[in-house]
Amino acid sequence: MKLLIKNGLVVDGSNTKPYEADVLLENERIVEIGAIKEEEGYKVIDAKGRVVCPGFIDTHSHSDLKILENPYNEIKIRQGITTEVLGQDGISMAPLPKEYISSWRKNLAGLDGVSDSIDWEYETTDNYLAMMEKGGVGLNEAYLVPHGNVRMEAMGLEDRAATKEEIEKMCEITRREMEAGSFGLSTGLIYIPCAYSQTEELIEMCKVVAEYDGCFVVHQRSEADTILESMEEVIEIGKKSGVKVHFSHFKVCGKNNWKYIDPVIELLEKAEKEGIKVSFDQYPYAAGSTMLGVILPPWAHSGGTDKLIERLNDPEMRAKMRYDMEHGIPGWDNFVDFAGMDQIFVTSANTEKNQDAIGKSLVELGELRGMDPFDATFDLLRDEENAVGMVDFYGLEEHVIKFLKRPEQNVCTDGLLSGKPHPRAYGSFPKILGRFVREQGALKLEEAVYKMSKKAAMAMNIKDRGVLEAGKFADIVIFDQDKVCDKGTFVDPIQYPEGIDYVIINGNVVIEEGNYHKVKAGKVIRRS
Repeated sequence: MKLLIKNGLVVDGSNTKPYEADVLLENERIVEIGAIKEEEGYKVIDAKGRVVCPGFIDTHSHSDLKILENPYNEIKIRQGITTEVLGQDGISMAPLPKEYISSWRKNLAGLDGVSDSIDWEYETTDNYLAMMEKGGVGLNEAYLVPHGNVRMEAMGLEDRAATKEEIEKMCEITRREMEAGSFGLSTGLIYIPCAYSQTEELIEMCKVVAEYDGCFVVHQRSEADTILESMEEVIEIGKKSGVKVHFSHFKVCGKNNWKYIDPVIELLEKAEKEGIKVSFDQYPYAAGSTMLGVILPPWAHSGGTDKLIERLNDPEMRAKMRYDMEHGIPGWDNFVDFAGMDQIFVTSANTEKNQDAIGKSLVELGELRGMDPFDATFDLLRDEENAVGMVDFYGLEEHVIKFLKRPEQNVCTDGLLSGKPHPRAYGSFPKILGRFVREQGALKLEEAVYKMSKKAAMAMNIKDRGVLEAGKFADIVIFDQDKVCDKGTFVDPIQYPEGIDYVIINGNVVIEEGNYHKVKAGKVIRRS
């Protein structure tokens, strides 16, 4: 079938001036762009007065588990996302040795949710991707090797440095998972067990990734007090391994640390001058979201979630956790310090008895339970077996804009999909187009589209997507530039955006005049 998009304003993803043209698709590819005569048998979409651009690429996604339960992922598609990158923050679905399934599911729950409906005995990335391929996917899915999963397979979940032999094992596993089609290595150096690693471990693993022209996608050790030292570590890894470096959800957290905003930009520029390829992604909100368990000191998680629960049941261990949260540990990003108990809000919980905690700050949680907020938080994490999500407020919109305008930047959602999520899960890309292009004028339209498409594809080394060009895959968004906007708020985040009129994935019309068609139009993309 041939599909002709007529009369649209083409913003092709290459950061060049928009132009009026028609776009002809056949099957899953773009055939021609220009003045195209309509022929018999064509399906025609009249895009007059609307923008036609490449499908958006979400370089930081947490749909890893949800996509197996609900392959359609309407939440992402309705904001124009046609490709997303899974395997983020160093903790994801695969690899997963059978002996760690129970513990790992609990460790993963705060980010990716819980499920009893899937078969968890897939073991490797190849098998995990094959599960998605067999079930079908609504949009295109790419995968990064998660450092924590690799470390777990090589040496378990203990809080210690890896031996030379264990690092060699990690490199072997990384190679196996890159061969399965992963696009790079991710780590989350505030998450367990990634936080227990030393720099040398990551350098050696990244040497393997560099052989495949993959990227090192990193939630760095600090986005707060020690962010400069943290960035220097990541840059050292890039320099010594030769890997491309991509910082996840780039930001500086906490009012006391805003003084580091210009110095971190200087470090980015210094790395570029030294020949290190550096990029970063960013969601357009001055608040973050992750698993609530990260507010606990790293030692509390040693050995996995079952050990954590034992410590949460021990009054002496609770007292030690509280002391560290109130006084800090050198080099540890202390959310209670930079955000505050009153600016950390519960977004998800699994058990019925704790549904009333959702939407409450940790201070409000203490009031609700009639106890000290630390104890109320410890009880919540214990009773939910660490499967709790949170939102934390850390910055200002002017900081968002400053990073948004950087040449290294591309857009992401970092969307956690459980409970009452951060509004970024539903609205990141439309917010860029509505708030920061139309209302603020912080970016030109063509710059914003570039950062949401081609720039993202380049950062992850995804081929044949992210640009409107003959021969490329037909991932296309048609939107109303005057109406596009996000609708979700932190109070009421579960709202679809407006103004995204058409979404086409691999030549299949999935959103049509704002109406969603439940189609498994995506592909599992393996690095080739």
